[in-house]
Amino acid sequence: MVNYPIHIEPDGDGYLVTCPDLPEVTSDGATMEAAFANGADAVDEALAGRLDEFLDIPQPSEGDVTVSVPSLTGLKVMLYWELRDQDLCRADLMEALGWEQNQVDCLFAPRHMTRMDQFDAAFEALGKRVMMKVT
Repeated sequence: MVNYPIHIEPDGDGYLVTCPDLPEVTSDGATMEAAFANGADAVDEALAGRLDEFLDIPQPSEGDVTVSVPSLTGLKVMLYWELRDQDLCRADLMEALGWEQNQVDCLFAPRHMTRMDQFDAAFEALGKRVMMKVT
């Protein structure tokens, strides 16, 4: 769904992980596998922090090694991108949906378990649809 590139490089007895698109991402691991898993967690946390503060979230660049963010985080990020691309704000979405501010804020709250029907309504209000594919 949403994949960000990471760089993993040897660092002392382990591996250092960074993400070119999210400079706040720095993690490590004793093994390549641990570094990859920790890097994925660090990318998810960076996106959660940006969603929490409604800070800019860049589109992922290309990379040889990428990590997928959890589906819930990915939907929240894609909703953020759609608002930004349409030059809208949360207040515009609130008006389009006829929802209260806290309901719209929950769509972007990184640890809120937003229901799929709420995402469907939000994307529909923006003229989009959620399409899923399992591979």
